[in-house]
Amino acid sequence: MSDEYFMRMALAAASQAKALGEVPVGAVLVREGEVIATGFNQPIGQHDPSAHAEIAALRAGAKTLANYRMPGCTLYVTLEPCVMCAGAMMHARLARVVYGASDPKTGACGSIINLFGEERLNHHTAVTGGVLSDECSSMLSSFFAERRLQSRAEKA
Repeated sequence: MSDEYFMRMALAAASQAKALGEVPVGAVLVREGEVIATGFNQPIGQHDPSAHAEIAALRAGAKTLANYRMPGCTLYVTLEPCVMCAGAMMHARLARVVYGASDPKTGACGSIINLFGEERLNHHTAVTGGVLSDECSSMLSSFFAERRLQSRAEKA
C-alpha cells in the first residue's frame, strides 16, 4: 500500500475532527502495512492543548503495541507536525513521518524549524512531506474560510 493510501485514511480522520468543529487534522499510525491506530484533533472538545491528531494516534498506538516505543512505524498526518508533536514522535522512535500540507506558521519539519534534521538529537526519523498536499491544504483552507464566514455572520 502506498503513502497516498494511508494519507487518504488520515484525511478521513481529519473529517471526524471537522465534524466536531475542530481544526481538521488527522493521523494514522502504520507498521508493516497494518494500521495500528488513528487520531484526529480534539483540543477544543477535550480541553487539552496536547490533543493533536498525532498525539492521539501515538497514545492509541502505544496502548495497542503495549510499548511507548514504536520502531518500524510510520505516522501519516495531514498537516506538518508542530514542535510538540515532532518531539513526541522522536521519543516514540518512529521510523518515518509522512505529512500532507506544510504549515508555514508552526511546522517543525522545515517550514519554521526542522527538528527532525537536528543532528545533535539521539534519534532520527525520516520525513516525507507533500503527500496529497492539495487535498490536505484544501480541507484546512475551506475549514478556516467557513469559520471566518460564520464569525462575520455572528457579528452582523
